[in-house]
Amino acid sequence: MKRKRRMMKVFLIIAVMFMLLSCKQEKKYHDADQDKKSLVTSDKLADILKFQEKLNNEFKDPETSPLADRFRIDFETLDFFQPDTNYVIVTEFIRTPEALPFSMPTTTERESTEVVYGIAKFTINGKKQELEIYQTPELITQEKYKDYLFLPFTDATNGEETYGGGRYLDLRIPNGNEIVLDFNKAYNPYCAYNKKYSCPLVPAVNNIDSEIKVGVKAFKH
Repeated sequence: MKRKRRMMKVFLIIAVMFMLLSCKQEKKYHDADQDKKSLVTSDKLADILKFQEKLNNEFKDPETSPLADRFRIDFETLDFFQPDTNYVIVTEFIRTPEALPFSMPTTTERESTEVVYGIAKFTINGKKQELEIYQTPELITQEKYKDYLFLPFTDATNGEETYGGGRYLDLRIPNGNEIVLDFNKAYNPYCAYNKKYSCPLVPAVNNIDSEIKVGVKAFKH
């Protein structure tokens, strides 16, 4: 009888240890999954901060800055919204190979020749959006711009927190049927800083019916 009780105790101890180990193993997998998500978010954030640093360096450099000398001399940084990786969006990308070149009006009498290269379809802040993405025939003849795409857009922050004329995103031709839109990299056209520049006007079809509170804010002299 005693032997039987001892065996029962041993069995219970083994069972409890097995349960504890199982719980720990499950938690380990959970932690690993969380670490992986954190790593992805960290990479996105690092990429956003790198973009901001690069843009600030361009504005400080007299060779590349759109700022007049009187503003550039004391320039430290552009005003950015806080980075938000929720605005790094993988969108459906529908190519439009039959599209013909058209003249896009600018802030001056000049017109910019563009082609609708594709349509980005996505949902942001709970609202479905479709934006046209353009290719500039004049630029694709240059090696560094051969896969360059251009996305101008307006949103509900324009004229208040951001430049009234809208903002731009620089993109590259993707391999598949998706394209990443990182609105944290939305920047102002040069004419927001200096009226001597001629900047394409955002087509009405590229208005986002929502507030995009990431990227570059309006420039205050």
